[in-house]
Amino acid sequence: MSLSGALATASRALQVFSTGIQVAGSNISNASTPGYVRDKLVLTPSPSSRTGPVLVGTGVNAVGVKQDLDTFLEGRLYKANSDAKASGARNSVHQQLQVALNELSDTDLSTSLQKLTAEFQKLANSPEDPGQRSIVVQQGTSFANDVKQLRERVDQYSLGIDDNIRSLTAEANDLIKTVSQLNPRISALEANGLDDSDAGSLRVQRLNALNRLSEIIPVKAIERPSGAVDVYTGGEYLVLDGSAQYLETFNTAIDDGTSSLQVRLSSSKYQIESGSGELFGLVEGRDSVLGGFVSQLDQVTKAVIDQVNRVHAGGEGLVGFKDVTGANAVTSTSAALNNAGLSFPPSHGSFTVKIRNTQTGEVNSRVINVDLDGIGSDTSLASLVTDLTGVPNLTATITSDQKLRLQAGSGYEVRFGNDTSGLLAGLGINTFFTGSDSLNVAVNSNLSADSRLLASGQGAGPSDSSNALLLTKFADQSSQFLGGQTVTKFYTQLVSQVGQSAAAEKALSEGFSAFQDSLKTQREQRSGVNLDEETLAVLQLQKSYQASARVITVIDDLLNALLRV
Repeated sequence: MSLSGALATASRALQVFSTGIQVAGSNISNASTPGYVRDKLVLTPSPSSRTGPVLVGTGVNAVGVKQDLDTFLEGRLYKANSDAKASGARNSVHQQLQVALNELSDTDLSTSLQKLTAEFQKLANSPEDPGQRSIVVQQGTSFANDVKQLRERVDQYSLGIDDNIRSLTAEANDLIKTVSQLNPRISALEANGLDDSDAGSLRVQRLNALNRLSEIIPVKAIERPSGAVDVYTGGEYLVLDGSAQYLETFNTAIDDGTSSLQVRLSSSKYQIESGSGELFGLVEGRDSVLGGFVSQLDQVTKAVIDQVNRVHAGGEGLVGFKDVTGANAVTSTSAALNNAGLSFPPSHGSFTVKIRNTQTGEVNSRVINVDLDGIGSDTSLASLVTDLTGVPNLTATITSDQKLRLQAGSGYEVRFGNDTSGLLAGLGINTFFTGSDSLNVAVNSNLSADSRLLASGQGAGPSDSSNALLLTKFADQSSQFLGGQTVTKFYTQLVSQVGQSAAAEKALSEGFSAFQDSLKTQREQRSGVNLDEETLAVLQLQKSYQASARVITVIDDLLNALLRV
């Protein structure tokens, strides 16, 4: 090799080593930068030089700086981010539900049920005690309030999740916008096809945006030769060749007449339904975890109302009613009562109406048949009123809001008994509870106003406690609304299921997080900055730079010597 060739090789070496020192220094200075990816110098061999039959190497050229990134590992990390965040969101919802249940305290719903049963038992022991009657009504009110407060706590959690969904949607849109705006800037800096170091910081910003976006929704990123990336979710694009599609929230109607906040893409209207990502984890936690619990809470509440009311409506208290209006309305006065929109539809059977003379104590009873066998003309509210109108000293009418109203004649009161049809409970006549679910359960206002109406007996006088004894068993009778299970068994299983599901989701979340951490560790080992390695690289490059400089000095001396000859 000639002296000029050696000088050119040494000069290129100085440039390479100098650039290498700059790259290593940049890595060291950014070691603590979140999401920073280690840069590496890209080298290519310089064209060889032929001297006679010998091919002589001329060193290397520095063609650019490239991030040391494993795209396959990044894709796995995106998936792990989505899974971990989804499970973490569901786990958080499970923990909130356990707090709402408060089953480790003495103010939980199961304790409230036990207290109501205990007060019914005390009433059976002292049916004439006005103080005990008031306590039963108070405990019924306490139970109803406990149910509604539990429902309110769960509903508040759901509203909080809706706020988080809106916040995450806005954050995801900002991230999509960031990626969309960084793409052309990176492509412009790398337009010559080389990995230009000027785009390194922008690539780090984009990478951080994609990592955070993958935590919110599942994403897949594909890099183009230009340096831009296309981003997809569930087969739909988010960023594609200069175009961007954003998320939007919308309300969708559900079966109970309310609406639910959901998320979809703004252009294609594709609904985010994938099973991963923090956004979907929150939606699933709200709809499946909280929504599923509310549905079962409504079931058990409806069963309690039904079981207690069916017994209570067939009994009588210390006094009868002068004027009573049912709490429940029908949707049609001419429709069969088991198909008239009642939350507690009656069945084929009968009940007894008792008209008592308040002066003499004489009682006239009339059995009212409830024909709901589906053969011929079934009993409707209109036909029921006709049947009741035939009872002496009783006036039956239908109110403007389609409820049954019964009025006893002057000097008389009306009582009830032996309801095998469940019609009185269905219409809300002589019931203990009103309402049909965890939102509206309450003690009948008639009992709150006069606890003497509490139906402790079945017509054998003030000391009769036969109906109160039946009321003590309400929680241990099979219910049609619980698939034949008892209230006690169903609620115990519900509480147990909440605990087991929470424990399972917690274990799953920990597993996803551990896997995510292992991938992050692999990424750090591959793409992170090792200060020891970079420091050694700087020292080696400095030594190499000094050696190249020494070569140039020697060549300079040789050239000077030749010039002096």
